[in-house]
Amino acid sequence: MKKSALVSVVLALSLAVVAGCASQGGGSSAPAASDKGDKGGRSGQKPKVQVVLKTLSSPYWKYVEAGAKKAFQDLNVDGTVTGPASESQILEQVNMLEDALNKKPAALVVAPTQPSTAIPVLKKYKDKNIPVLLVDTDTADWADKTAFIGTDNATAGKKGGEYLASLLKSGDKVALIAGALGNPATDERIKGAKEALEAKGMKIAANQPADSDKAKAMSVMENILQNHPDLKGVFAANDDMAIGALRAAEAKGLKIPILGTDGTVESIESILADKLGGTVAQNPYEMGYKGVENAVKAIKGENVEKRIDSGVEVINKENAQKKLDFLKSLTK
Repeated sequence: MKKSALVSVVLALSLAVVAGCASQGGGSSAPAASDKGDKGGRSGQKPKVQVVLKTLSSPYWKYVEAGAKKAFQDLNVDGTVTGPASESQILEQVNMLEDALNKKPAALVVAPTQPSTAIPVLKKYKDKNIPVLLVDTDTADWADKTAFIGTDNATAGKKGGEYLASLLKSGDKVALIAGALGNPATDERIKGAKEALEAKGMKIAANQPADSDKAKAMSVMENILQNHPDLKGVFAANDDMAIGALRAAEAKGLKIPILGTDGTVESIESILADKLGGTVAQNPYEMGYKGVENAVKAIKGENVEKRIDSGVEVINKENAQKKLDFLKSLTK
């Protein structure tokens, strides 16, 4: 009886060891590692987020970059921000998107300069289940984006047009200076401003692109003034172009209200110096921060709103100092 009991105990222990090895050995019951790499936030590793902007050379995009980098820090993100030397380098941005895809990020935050050109590469991100969040510029023809965070550009243009019209009288000639052709953000601003100005009785004397560049805007403004010396006001789709137009007007000894869009430090300082007439300020810092913040949510599988409006504000001499103090605090 004793020998039989001992054999039974040994047999039971042997079966238990075999069962334990089977459960720990991996086999078909263990979850396979993803061939798309670690998404971050699930295994303790930092989520990898790539941010690709239109450029890093202008103050506006520097604020977007600052917001993104603050979010990297606050949310413990392995993040990178890149962008071409200028907004006109559309294909360079596409190449940057291709390069970033090869690095296998967990999410992409992008401000597409020309959405129609960028969509084919953005689809590659979607095919690899990488969330794509757009900032500043939307892609209306691509429904697979995770979210769009940015300004309602038509509203920004409308507010700028209304404010410019309030400084003039019905029948006055005004000029519109647009960004690069095909840039939806600046196109929408010009459309909104044009509608608002015409609704107030202004006459659109010229509507010309200047590629969001100061020097080009100055040249464009010189040509406009040559053909329309009785011009009474200007709306530009960004602040750099407004500054360029201002320089051309000053060279002619002309003092007229010129409005920009973006709310950069340079434009606000110009307003305080009684030069630029005003600017429609966006919230680029918030775009950058919220872009990364919502990218992390998407990586974790949390719900992300499809449209996140970052808002606009008309800046003039009355509120310029307060806005300037805020912007300068971002770079301290």
